[in-house]
Amino acid sequence: MSFRCSETPVFLPKQLLDKMVRYGAELYTQLVSNPEYLHAASRVIPAQFRVPNGSEYPLFLQADFGLVCEEHSTLEPKLVEIQAFPSIYAFQVAMAREYQRTYNLDEMQQGLTTFLSGLDHLSFQALLERAILNGHSPDEVVLLEIDPYEQKTLPDFLVTQNLLGLKIADIRAIQKQGRRLFFEGVEVKRIYNRVIVDELVRKNIDSEFKLTDDVEVEWAGDPNWFFQISKFSLPWLRHESVPETWFLSELKHLPENLDDYVLKPLYSFAGLGVKIGPNLDEIEAIPADQRANFILQRKMDFVPTLETPSGPTKVEIRIMYIWQDGEMKPVTSLLRTGRGKMMGVDFNKNLDWVGASAGFLISE
Repeated sequence: MSFRCSETPVFLPKQLLDKMVRYGAELYTQLVSNPEYLHAASRVIPAQFRVPNGSEYPLFLQADFGLVCEEHSTLEPKLVEIQAFPSIYAFQVAMAREYQRTYNLDEMQQGLTTFLSGLDHLSFQALLERAILNGHSPDEVVLLEIDPYEQKTLPDFLVTQNLLGLKIADIRAIQKQGRRLFFEGVEVKRIYNRVIVDELVRKNIDSEFKLTDDVEVEWAGDPNWFFQISKFSLPWLRHESVPETWFLSELKHLPENLDDYVLKPLYSFAGLGVKIGPNLDEIEAIPADQRANFILQRKMDFVPTLETPSGPTKVEIRIMYIWQDGEMKPVTSLLRTGRGKMMGVDFNKNLDWVGASAGFLISE
């Protein structure tokens, strides 16, 4: 299975989870309250991918944290990445419910929850419906992707479709008539965008509808924010949870011990192009005019914190937010477990007790 789910849920200390929720909000606020940053972030949107009439704020936000061991053996979260792009909101909740059903978690522990901000299943679904549909009929809203039925995140697409009734559409199947869009003969009023720009480039996608077209459609997730809050943000952040990070183009001298660093392209996804402990030849092979599109980040020694029958396993925690009533509202968490170099599926092949998981805490 290309999207592997772990055999176990993860139980999170409330104090640690609350800290990550707070950190994510602080990082977002630091970025959007910095006019210099917003100006610079707007300029990095490539002209060929700049969507007209962009929104003033992102609709979705993800903040990913790994755990390091500090003084007195306490666990502290360190930022891996922050991204203003949708994640697997619908599937995450469905997976949590399946853990609860399979392991009788409701019977074992009253008050167990996977939701944040006091949400429950009904209020979460209402919030997600408001964010994605925004009052439109489901048949006028499409979840837009490239080859959606071949994506690793297809389980989330199908659960979202079942939950909200919207349509799943390949970008190549969208038809354009003037400034109006159509899918299967029905006008598209709103797009839940899941298209990753670097995949558009890698696959050289030729479609009638381009993301940059000035059309009469609403965006559930303005694609411009994919660039504006992203790996590009990391060198700008000043926060206890953020490891030292520089744009490769701004480094006059490389660190002596490159084994202690990670080289990341700004706009790749799922770990593509990331070099852990890059060597000098790999860095020097990057053309000078492309170095602004890479960051060099101090590597964090994330510790295994989950005991499994196959050995200690690392956990990466994503805090998932949705914009509501003028603020980024934390709604749930997503966990990835792994014993490979990175958390992605491609780095944990042929392993058990790894993959996507759900986080639970005891509500107060």
